[in-house]
Amino acid sequence: MSKEHKPKILIVDDNETNRTMLAAMLGDEYDFLEADDGLPCIDILQQRSPELCLVLLDNIMPKMRGLQVLEIMNANHWIEDVPVIMISSDDSVEYVERAYELGVTEFISRPFNALIVRKRVVNTIMLSSKQKKLVSMVADQIYEKEQRSSLMIDILSHIVEFRNGESGLHVLHVRTLTELLLNRLVQKTDRYSLTPADISMISTASALHDIGKIAIDESILNKPGKLTDEEFAIMKTHSLVGADMLKGLPIHQNEPLVKEAYDICRWHHERYDGRGYPDGLKGDEIPISAQIVALADVYDALTSKRVYKPPFTHEKAVEMITGGQCGVFNPLVLECLSEISNDIQIELNNNDPQRRNRSELRNIAQEMSRHEELTASERTLQLLEHERMKYSFFAALTQEIQFEYTTSPAMLTLSTWGAQRLGLDEIIMDPMHNERVLEQINLKNCAELADALRSTSPEHPDVTQDCRIDCGGELRWFQIIARAIWSSDEPPRYTGAIGKAIDIHDSRMKLNALEHMASHDALTGLLNHAYAKKRILERLQNRPSASYALVIFDLDHFKQANDTFGHSFGDSVLIYVAEQLRQSIRGGDIAARAGGDEFLIFLEYKDDVESIISRIFSSLCGQLGSFQISLSMGVALSSQLSCDYDTLFHAADQALYHVKRSERGHYCFYRDDMKETLSVISPIEGDTAQQEEEKQ
Repeated sequence: MSKEHKPKILIVDDNETNRTMLAAMLGDEYDFLEADDGLPCIDILQQRSPELCLVLLDNIMPKMRGLQVLEIMNANHWIEDVPVIMISSDDSVEYVERAYELGVTEFISRPFNALIVRKRVVNTIMLSSKQKKLVSMVADQIYEKEQRSSLMIDILSHIVEFRNGESGLHVLHVRTLTELLLNRLVQKTDRYSLTPADISMISTASALHDIGKIAIDESILNKPGKLTDEEFAIMKTHSLVGADMLKGLPIHQNEPLVKEAYDICRWHHERYDGRGYPDGLKGDEIPISAQIVALADVYDALTSKRVYKPPFTHEKAVEMITGGQCGVFNPLVLECLSEISNDIQIELNNNDPQRRNRSELRNIAQEMSRHEELTASERTLQLLEHERMKYSFFAALTQEIQFEYTTSPAMLTLSTWGAQRLGLDEIIMDPMHNERVLEQINLKNCAELADALRSTSPEHPDVTQDCRIDCGGELRWFQIIARAIWSSDEPPRYTGAIGKAIDIHDSRMKLNALEHMASHDALTGLLNHAYAKKRILERLQNRPSASYALVIFDLDHFKQANDTFGHSFGDSVLIYVAEQLRQSIRGGDIAARAGGDEFLIFLEYKDDVESIISRIFSSLCGQLGSFQISLSMGVALSSQLSCDYDTLFHAADQALYHVKRSERGHYCFYRDDMKETLSVISPIEGDTAQQEEEKQ
């Protein structure tokens, strides 16, 4: 037997002597792969598990124990297709029970007995081989069942065609074109959530689209000229007749194929604009199966010879359909028709049964997955789906930190480029307790991501999170996009995640800079009035019971400074005052330039607000060059008024106005005797009054 055709056995043991001894005992009948620890064993299983007929697995290994390998084999369903014999000198009840729970077939104890090793290996491989043969036999039976079902549908639909005088290829063409359009549709959009099994079933059910014509008189079906209104009304009844025939079946009413056939029969003459029959459905009220079959039916009718017309060319038919001459169709479906246009004639002219068998084989796979005893096939389907999802998710990604995480055991696998970027190993066990990982991505970020993934569902598995990651000593912003992986159990279990981390640091910094520009005054660097108001409103909403003071002040004689020393000096005064203001307020206080030489302060207080205001006022007064900085300040307290921004602002503005009317250079708290002024002067009017006062 050549090496390529020898059964392959994977020996996993950290002791090279043990590996060599086992291989020698089993002889030249097998081809051996070796791994000195659990991690390289997992790597081999990921790449070559379909080739393996057996795994001889040691338990005590330095990095990943054999029981951990078994847990991963269970999580990935490898154990269902690759038998495992455990190598161990540990015969404790707890260990043996756990190993059997995880799916091992046999045990081999050290020291090795050559006869026992050979017998147990041969018996295990033979048992596994017989199971696979049984699976193959069941698959053949299911395949035969699919062929018979297809044959009966084809015979029934051909009877309808025979009465209708149509080509015997009409049903096959509609079926083929339906499959082509559906496959293109799922590549183009996930709007309709169609699986390969759905596509195969709809394509098969399409053969029954005109079954209702069996009840239409042949003189109408085969009339060479135009139908009268009365004849056309009779012809239109075939959609309801076909649907009623399927609805009236005494058995199989709950079969998905019957339900799809019903939808197609009843609604394949509806129009996307709602002007079709029999129910006048509009848009996606029409099942997508009926929409697709309707277009396929029209295309084949145009390109086929009929008693009432010669055939159109493929190009003319596509032009007529996309140009709206044959009804109104879903724009997405029309795009699909245009995109597969070059393949249609090739596929329709290919009468090779193997093309049709591809669709039937998908049904077989779906049928086999329903049988609990067919674990190997189920595992293959799940593996294929997992690989398809993973690699489509990572498709076309370059220089990004890609990762895969499993919960049992807790293991993080990084892409080669990602591991180099972070300076970490490609495979990391128990990452949530790994010091190097937590140095790169802190525990809080890891925990938040883990919680977010566990909070997903199989229907909505995706998570996006921004966080800072240490890359070569520099903290940079990354966006993590991850997809949670859920088991097919009932209820489903969270088993891990796949994802990528994209470096968004530069764009994040640019965005922060733009946000800063939008929220801050360009000259002083303080918040602008609009953003300060937003922050104050948030504070009032979050802590409405606290005590607040809103302060408005402006500079006395600022116009004189501008006129005497120039506007550049005036800007210097504003910058100086803003800096003094920053130094005089506390961390949680809000300060803003309200406009011109007017400033705003919002602060929370508990007891002596007078001393706080006095301290701030004193720190702002001073001298810049030969210009004496003097302030007029108005203060409104929430304890006197409602906790409402506009009311507080209005009151502080009136207190400021009161200061400027009496004597500048001091501050004033809003008092009850100012209520009359408050009620008759709006903030805008108050500002105008202050401006007039300043001019005087």
